[in-house]
Amino acid sequence: MTASTSLVPNDLLLHPSTYDRPEFDATTRRLLGATVDWFEARGKNRLLADYHDKTFYSDFLDFAAKEGLFATFLTPARDSGGDSDKRWDTSRIAALSEILGFYGLNYWYPWQVTILGLGPVWQSGNETARARAASALDSGGVAAFGLSEKEHGADVYSTDMVLTPNGSGGYLASGSKYYIGNGNCANTVSVFGRVDGVEGADQYVFFYADSDHPAFTVVKNIVPAQMYVAEFSLADYPVAAEDILHTGEAAFSAALNTVNIGKFNLCFGGIGMSTHALYETITHAHNRILFGNPVTAFPHVRREFVDAYARLLAMRLFSDRAVDYFRTASPEDRRYLLFNPVTKMKVTTEAQKVIGLLSDIAAAKGFEKDSYLAVAKMDVDGLPKLEGTVAVNLALIAKFMPAYLFAPESFPAIPTRNDAADDEFLFRQGPARGLSKVRFDDWRAVYAKFADVPNVALFVEQAEALVTLLAEAAPDAAQQVDLDFGLAITELFTLVVYGQLILEQAEILGLDEGQRSDGVLDQIFDVLVRDFSAAAVELYGKPSASEDQQRLALASIRRPAFAAERFEYVWQQVVALSGAYEMNGAGSTNGEE
Repeated sequence: MTASTSLVPNDLLLHPSTYDRPEFDATTRRLLGATVDWFEARGKNRLLADYHDKTFYSDFLDFAAKEGLFATFLTPARDSGGDSDKRWDTSRIAALSEILGFYGLNYWYPWQVTILGLGPVWQSGNETARARAASALDSGGVAAFGLSEKEHGADVYSTDMVLTPNGSGGYLASGSKYYIGNGNCANTVSVFGRVDGVEGADQYVFFYADSDHPAFTVVKNIVPAQMYVAEFSLADYPVAAEDILHTGEAAFSAALNTVNIGKFNLCFGGIGMSTHALYETITHAHNRILFGNPVTAFPHVRREFVDAYARLLAMRLFSDRAVDYFRTASPEDRRYLLFNPVTKMKVTTEAQKVIGLLSDIAAAKGFEKDSYLAVAKMDVDGLPKLEGTVAVNLALIAKFMPAYLFAPESFPAIPTRNDAADDEFLFRQGPARGLSKVRFDDWRAVYAKFADVPNVALFVEQAEALVTLLAEAAPDAAQQVDLDFGLAITELFTLVVYGQLILEQAEILGLDEGQRSDGVLDQIFDVLVRDFSAAAVELYGKPSASEDQQRLALASIRRPAFAAERFEYVWQQVVALSGAYEMNGAGSTNGEE
């Protein structure tokens, strides 16, 4: 990897007034720009009024249908009917996810659950069902993912959606689903169930349903929000052979692989929300006078802004680099299976931290109904809890730890992937197993390239201390089944993985070129050093930690290297955002365009 350009840190932030993605093709650029323009023309007043009034976003779905937005971005090339603009392209899917998050989680949500609902279809060999879904997208339709249930959550082993053979090759499906986004309006609903009277893996089935069918009943919206998260029920819903997407173990894998695809977009929703909140908060704080000074004159406020900014840039760098691993994935290179839950778990919890810091600064302003921050505060907590909780994703991450830390192998360099290619491998990931066999290249290599950055060097000491702890005081048999203890170890491991991709992307971009020892990267790793130390203290305090583990955990604690010049440089990047963006306030609040 070599640096191709040098940039200022603020270039990494989405800015609606100057938004353009020249790396994309003309149709992609037009659709991304049209989405930004639609929200800006609609205006902040309408955006916030509809949020607080819990107005369903039918106007956004109408816009998306008119533009063919979902059909263009979410139809694989195989099902495009020869339309060269249609493909499943993770780089532009990520770009749209960020834009929608920037304007609010309620607009990102129907897009996200459409991705999930399409997952089992695009993994299926059922050509009739595939054509039906492609046609539904072309008509402006959305999709839903009928997996979760009220009593079982996403526990696929315990589904109460039961299919009874009808004697003529088909089934009648009865049962209910819960937490189903778009369940009120989706004409493509992928439903997970089991066949009555069949045991083991052979009982599982994914089938295609339509919310307009008379045997499909939308019970209610289970959330008090603008979005529609449905409870729906089926009562003797007819399932024909052409509706079956997967059976047996393939159905089970389709569920998990769909989540692999869908959870990735949560990080970009969080990046968009955090970016908008940062613009609003720095503009408010820098122009508010308290005790004769701008709020931003107070040292603690500057520290919180710099922390929030560094965390946001880290989110951006890691997530953008993770896209490349997704797009380059193959049966021989499945490293994305680690980076995916890290984007979901780590980046979304970082979004919580960023918005929490901004909320501390904004104080009362962050509760006002005309504040975007008030919306972000309310919604950001949902991100880490969608597509698996933080604990579930940490447990998944832990499966990769031995191979990542102790058994590196050589891989070809992964380039930046923003080419107009179809990421068809994501729909043939294969059985959802064998994670411990996934291999990684040497994580130390990219860290060594940044050894001149003071806080990177300190962080490497901490990472090596983790390796020492695992080698000299490995968890015993009891600790290996103690999820609470295991999660504490995995928090430390996750930071090592997070830092790797941050540095890889920084190298590609030429970030901090000419000032590596006192730029934003050093500030980012100032944060990571502190986070590692905090997680080490958490591990030290676990009741089951042995004396050796306690000693080695404490030995990994480091005080970050502080440099006044570096802090001032980063602060100047933050304060430059004051007044840089304010969403257009115009727009009707009465439900009319």
